[in-house]
Formats: sequence, C-alpha cells, structure tokens
Amino acid sequence: MTLSLALAQLNLKVGDIEGNTSQIINAAAHARDELGAQLVVYPELTITGYPPEDLLLRPAFISQVEASLQHLLRQVTGITLILGYPRRYGGKLYNAAGVIADGAIKQEYFKSLLPNYSVFDERRYFAPGSESCVVDIHGTRVGITICEDIWAPEPAARAAAAGAQLLVNLNASPYHTGKAPEREASVMTRARETGLPIVYVNLVGGQDELVFDGGSFSVDASGELCQRSPFYQAHISLLACAPETGLQTTDISAHETEEAAVYKALVLGVRDYVLKNGFKGVVLGLSGGIDSALTLAIAVDALGAEQVEVVLMPSRYTADMSNEDALRQARTLGVKHSVIPIERAFNAFLDMLKSEFSGLPTDVTEENIQARCRGIILMAISNKSGRMLLTTGNKSEMSVGYATLYGDMAGGFAAIKDVPKTLVYRLARWRNRDREIIPERVITRPPSAELRPYQQDTDSLPAYDILVAILALFVEQDQSPEQIIRQGYDEQTVRRVIRMVDMNEYKRRQAPPGVKVTRRAYGRDRRYPIVNGFIA
Repeated sequence: MTLSLALAQLNLKVGDIEGNTSQIINAAAHARDELGAQLVVYPELTITGYPPEDLLLRPAFISQVEASLQHLLRQVTGITLILGYPRRYGGKLYNAAGVIADGAIKQEYFKSLLPNYSVFDERRYFAPGSESCVVDIHGTRVGITICEDIWAPEPAARAAAAGAQLLVNLNASPYHTGKAPEREASVMTRARETGLPIVYVNLVGGQDELVFDGGSFSVDASGELCQRSPFYQAHISLLACAPETGLQTTDISAHETEEAAVYKALVLGVRDYVLKNGFKGVVLGLSGGIDSALTLAIAVDALGAEQVEVVLMPSRYTADMSNEDALRQARTLGVKHSVIPIERAFNAFLDMLKSEFSGLPTDVTEENIQARCRGIILMAISNKSGRMLLTTGNKSEMSVGYATLYGDMAGGFAAIKDVPKTLVYRLARWRNRDREIIPERVITRPPSAELRPYQQDTDSLPAYDILVAILALFVEQDQSPEQIIRQGYDEQTVRRVIRMVDMNEYKRRQAPPGVKVTRRAYGRDRRYPIVNGFIA
C-alpha cells in the first residue's frame, strides 16, 4: 500500500499560537483536499514556532499550547498529522512530536538529543526522551525523530529496530553558509546505516537573528536524494512512499550559490523581522558607501520600495561622488529620499563643547560626534514615521569596533551585521548581475567613513582581505594567535586585530540584532564576558 504524504514547510511566528494553529489547519486541508495526501508532516515545535526560548517557562504559554492541540483534534479530519509542540509530562517538559488522527493524539515522541551549543540551549527547557516511536499510518510503519536526533546514529537506529519502514524528521534548522549540504549528507548517512528512507521537514522564515531556509528534502533507503523543496519560501510538497519500493523521486529544487543563498537569507531575515514586529517599513542612512548601498538593496527586495525611506546626511568631509551615487541608487530603486546636511548640528555640538575641548587636539571624538548627529536624525525620523531604523555595519567592522556607539550603531535591526566585508562586495556584484542597482563606482572606490579629510578604512584597519581572513580564524574557528601566525599572517597585525576584537565586546553587546549567516555570529552564537582578564 502506498502512503501519500505532504511536507509542510511553513513560516511560523514564535509565540503566535493561534496564527500557527491556523496555518497547521490550512496546510492540512490543502494537503488533504488538493494534493490527496494521507499524512502531512510539519516542522519542529510547529505550534509555538522555534525557538520559543523563555516563553516555555510561562505556565500560561504551555496551557495555550494544550488548548491549541484540543482545537486541532476537533478541526482536522480525514488526514493524519505529525507535528511538534512542547509537552509537559510527569513533571517534565519535552520537545514533542504528536501523531494526530481521528480526533485523537495516537502517539507521541519526545526528542532524544537536545542541542546545547551554538545558538541552541534546549537543555535549559527540555528533558530528553529515551523511547522510539513507530506508528502505522495507512499500512506504512513510520518512525519519528526530531531535528538533532538525525545528526547521530542512535535515535534512527532505535526506530529501525522498532520496525520502522519510513523515518520522518521534524526540523527547525537555521541557516548558515554551507548548512544545507551538511544536513543532506548527515541524513544520507542515517539512511544508509538504517536502510530506511527518510523525510526531513524544515522550518522556513526569520526569527530574530536566525533565518530558517527551508529546503526540506527526502532520501531513499540507499541515501539517494529523491525530493527537495524550495529554499526561502513556504511550500507544501507531495511525496509517495511504498513499503516495497520506498520513496518515489519527484521535484528536486536546486541548491543556491553561496551569494544567492546569503542574499536571500538576508532578505527573508529583514522582511520577517520588520513585518512580524508590525513596523510600517524601514529607514536607513544612505552614505554612498558599499555597506549602506547593499543594505538598501536588501531592504527594497524584502519590503518593496514604498516601505523604504533613505536619508543622505552629508558633512564637510562628504565627497561629491558619495552624494551623487547615493542619490542615483535611491532614484533607481524608487525609494523616498531626503538630504539633511549635518553641518549645523555638528557646529552646534562643537560650540557647546568648546570649553571642555579647549587645548585638546582634534581626534576620533569629533568623528564620533558626526556619526551621532546622524544617529539622532535617523532615530527622530524613525520615531516620527513608525519606520524601523536599519543599521548598515558589517561583521568586519563590528568585530574590531570600527563603528560609533549611539551613532551609526543606533537602530533596530542590523541587516548585514554578520556579513564580512569581502562578502559584502560579492553580494553587491551578485545583486547587480542583471542590472546595475548599486552604482559601479560604489563597488570599486576605496571604502571610507568620510569623517575627516582624505580618510580611508585602511588608515585604521588592515586590508579587508587580510582582516576578514584573520577574523574568520579567530572568531569562527577559535584559533590562537600562534596558530594564525603560523599560517603566514604578520604577527603584529594578528595581535592587533585580536586585541581590537577583545576590547570591543562592550560595543557589540549594545548593537541591534542582525541576521546570522556565518557559522558563528556575534550575539547568542558567541558569548564572551565584557570584563575579563584573559589575553589570547
């Protein structure tokens, strides 16, 4: 007997139990009535969204989940659901998957392996399960696992030993570069170990700094790919499984290039952060530099030109070409734009501080005042318009503190916070692949903060290709200065970069959240004490 199953790759909102439940019901109806499915499989923690974090500690939250389950039992008929939710049992809270059919929860599985690394801290909330779960669904014995369970052999092996003919895995696997092939390789290994076909259903959408990229997929018993859902969009795929022949091969969406994957992750992250938080759109400062130019392109692709506003805020040090390029991009993309020079505000601050600064040389203080003038203007427009302020700093700058606290760091969301500077340029080129959205001169001219005469970034920082490479080794791979130096990097440069990273933790702790795209982002992914005496 052939089992017809649907993979419901949904974009859920954390804490929106009513809205998520409505999505579950609608997906079930679509799978049953339009696709002819007998079973629909959903992502991990479907009812709550992922990750619910400390909402799980609120009794009222768990009570609402229980009420949602009862609602689903009454509303969904004629199809079997496998979906995720938190479940309190025996005084403990579990990350659960339930099999719902005919108005009842037929069986439940409790997640066995609880990730407690990187962005995950499930042991803070959940107790681990220890039992397998295999259920007969229209003649096919279906084993259930949840997310981390598929990364190690034991849970899949237990399901196989319990007689499973098909293994499903409910997922909320966030994106970082190279993650999708890693998922598929792990699942292919489990399939070959167990001799079972495996269906992997992932979440899609942005949640704070995380982006879930979708790309749900299925592999046959030999580990060969037989289905892949699209990336970065909600989608319901149909698949057939026969106990004798396994999974049927169907549509296989292509993997994205690295530039396409990162860019689409940034667009999805910005869109969901803005819309799920109920903002009216965004505003950002457009300088004529590469970072703000890329941020503007992302914002327009995420929200539409009508929801984006840019402000040019030239100073005495702003080059004519910067204003020209910024205006050109704003007009090309059709966004609302205005020009508000900061000279009067800058002079006013200098006048107010004249006695305090008397006898002291001009230094970075005056540069920071200019950045803070701009921050005040942008925050005022954000407050008045209801548009959220996007910051425009990249990961390389945030790593070494090449940013002004309460100046260009002021804002609600940092679109490219986790994008190294060299990748910023690659993304700009990728976005311009069909037509010039970002002016060519913005990409090719040497980067400058334009806060003093003839300033260039290389006055304060190593060349970006060197800086990015050192940061990747230190921040993302935890290599020591000695290990990095042995790879051919100048010792003085390495130690200088590491010192800048360490001394600017206090800045990063006050930065807005931003989309995670690298293996280790600042924030919940990398947590260092601000006050510490360790010297690398």
